[in-house]
Amino acid sequence: MRTSFAAFWRRNLALANLGIVTNLEYRFNFIIDAFIQPILTVGIEVLLWLAIFKTAEHAQIGGFNRESYLAYAVWAPFLGRITISWMYESMMAEEVASGSINTILSRPISFFEYYLSQMIGYKLITTLFSMMVPVAVSIYFKLPIFYERLPITLLLVTYYLVLVHIMSFLVSILGFYLTRVRSFTILKNLTLMLLSGELVPIDLMPKSLEKLFLFLPFSSGVYIPLAYLSGRGDFELLKTGFFNVTWAIAVLGLFSIIFWKRGVRQYTGTGA
Repeated sequence: MRTSFAAFWRRNLALANLGIVTNLEYRFNFIIDAFIQPILTVGIEVLLWLAIFKTAEHAQIGGFNRESYLAYAVWAPFLGRITISWMYESMMAEEVASGSINTILSRPISFFEYYLSQMIGYKLITTLFSMMVPVAVSIYFKLPIFYERLPITLLLVTYYLVLVHIMSFLVSILGFYLTRVRSFTILKNLTLMLLSGELVPIDLMPKSLEKLFLFLPFSSGVYIPLAYLSGRGDFELLKTGFFNVTWAIAVLGLFSIIFWKRGVRQYTGTGA
């Protein structure tokens, strides 16, 4: 048992390191991804909310003041970028479509595990660097951020990232059944941006939509962790986020196993 766990740990640690090294190899792309893009995104969001409150008739919107919305505008793009996996999803889909998945099927590691570990390594290194942007802006504007809540907030976001990877895995293995699946990636990412609360805070939506969005697990990607981090929500809301992600992982994980086994059986039976 200990030997197998040690092998599992070494294997995934090596894959995570591979994800880090691969992305650091292209330094210009890494600088844009970790610094330039977050700075531009946060700048646009901050200017937008400053303009909204400058023309607003009241000092509060939906019960929250300007600093609260600035905190949301600063941290929502940061969390949203952590919880998106279009790059690795495209790589997985290409592996299935091209038939190069054979090289992974022949190794003592699962297709799911191979890309999950690399993605976590990549997200770890980019998060450490890009976090400087929202922290610096929050300090400059004196935004209501509870930094002692940041570790558990990032834990929920990481847990949610596993759910997103399962969804990406499902999209990629549709290549066993369909000719082109790239359009599903675009549709999924745009849908998650809305349902997670990255585009608009969920508590600004009509009550019926707010209840629906909070029931779905996708609000655990941006809104729930950010609400807890900025004081818009309490610990009960955070626990709801963990619970929703758990049942979603169980359900989608089951579908993933079923579609994967059937797809691989069909694939190995007919050839690439």
